[in-house]
Amino acid sequence: MTRILILYASLGSGHISAAKALREAFTRHPGVEVQIEDAFDHASPLLRETITTIYERLSERVPHLYRFIYEGSDVEDLEESMSDNLLFAKIERPFLKDLERLVKDSHSDAIICVQQIPSRLLQLLDRAGELPQPHYVVVTDVMAHSTWLNAGVKGYFLPSDLTAEVLIQRGVDPSLIHVTGIPVKLEITQPKSQEDMRRRHNLPLDAPVVTLFGGGLQTKRVRLMVSKLLESPSPGVLVVVAGRNEALQEKLEDLTDGSQMKLRKLGMIDYVDDLVVASDLVITKAGGLITSEVLARGTPMVIIDSFPGQEEWNADVVSAMGAGIQLRLPSMVPSAVLHLLNQPDQLAFMRQQAPKIGQPHAALKIADIILKQLRASKGGDRISVETT
Repeated sequence: MTRILILYASLGSGHISAAKALREAFTRHPGVEVQIEDAFDHASPLLRETITTIYERLSERVPHLYRFIYEGSDVEDLEESMSDNLLFAKIERPFLKDLERLVKDSHSDAIICVQQIPSRLLQLLDRAGELPQPHYVVVTDVMAHSTWLNAGVKGYFLPSDLTAEVLIQRGVDPSLIHVTGIPVKLEITQPKSQEDMRRRHNLPLDAPVVTLFGGGLQTKRVRLMVSKLLESPSPGVLVVVAGRNEALQEKLEDLTDGSQMKLRKLGMIDYVDDLVVASDLVITKAGGLITSEVLARGTPMVIIDSFPGQEEWNADVVSAMGAGIQLRLPSMVPSAVLHLLNQPDQLAFMRQQAPKIGQPHAALKIADIILKQLRASKGGDRISVETT
C-alpha cells in the first residue's frame, strides 16, 4: 500500500478543491491510499484566527495595503526568499505542534502541499532529519509567489511554462520543475458538448449564453453589470450564479428578463462545469481554481474585481495569453461582453488560447509523476502506475 498525505490550509476554497482533485487522481491507482488534512485543523486557534482575520480584512477592506504587502514580500533572489520562508516557519512552528505530530504519525510515502503554510513546516522537519518521505509542492496560483519556495522540496508542480520560466530565473533547479497545470476536478477531463449542456439545462441553442459567477463579488457591482446586460438589444441568456451569497440573491430579486436578454438566477449549484461548457463567455473573479477550470474547458473569460495580489497576477496571465480580458470598472463589462459576442473571430482565438493555460489532466499528471518517482526510489518495487 502506498500512502499519500495531502496538506492544505483553508484560506479560500481553491486549495481544498485542488486537494480533492489530487485525491481522486491518486485513488484511481490501485494500492494507493490518500489522506487529506487542513493544516488549520491541526493548528492553535490563535494562529488560525490571526492568519484568517488578517487575510480577510486586508484583502476585502484595505486591498491596496494587501497588494503592497503581497507584492513587496515577493523576493526574486532565491536564497533571500528561502531565508524569509525559513524565518516564517520558525515563527509558526510552535503553533503547529499538532500538525507536526500528524505528519510524523502518518507514515506516508509522500507528502504534497497545495498551500504554503504546511510546506514551510515540512522544511524544518527536513532540515532536522525528521522527514523521511519526499515533500512536493503543487502551486495553485497561476503565478508563483516566492512564499511557495522552500528548502527540501522534491518537486514543484506548476500551472504553465511562464511560471516555470520565472522560477528558473530565480534559481530553482529545473530538474525539480514539472509543468502540469493546476489540478482541477476530474469531471473536466470528460468530453462535453455545448449543445448537450444547453439541452440538459434548458438553455437556447441559437442564442448566446453568458454566465456570471457572482458569489465572491460586491453585490452593488454585480447588480450594475446585470442591469446593463439586460438592456442588450440582442437576444441571449444571462445566467447569474450567486452561490452561498444570500445578499446577492436579495440584491437581484427584483430584476427580471430584459426585452431581448433573458435572466436566470441561481444559488448553490452542483453543475458549474456544465454551465462553463454551455457558455460563450464567463464573467468571474480570478481565483486560481475557477480560472483553471474555465480555461481547461476553453471558455473565454471576462475577469472583474480581482483581489489584489495573486488574483491580479492570475488575471494578468490570462490576459497576456489572450484567453480573456481583465476589467476593473463594472460599468465596462456589459459593453465588453456585447462587443465580444459580436466578434466571433476574437472569441474563437480566445477559445484557442485558453487550453494552453488550463490543463484538465493536471491532477492525473501529478499523480503519475509522483508515483513513478516513488517506485524508482524504492528500487523498482511495484507501485501500480497508469499512464494518462
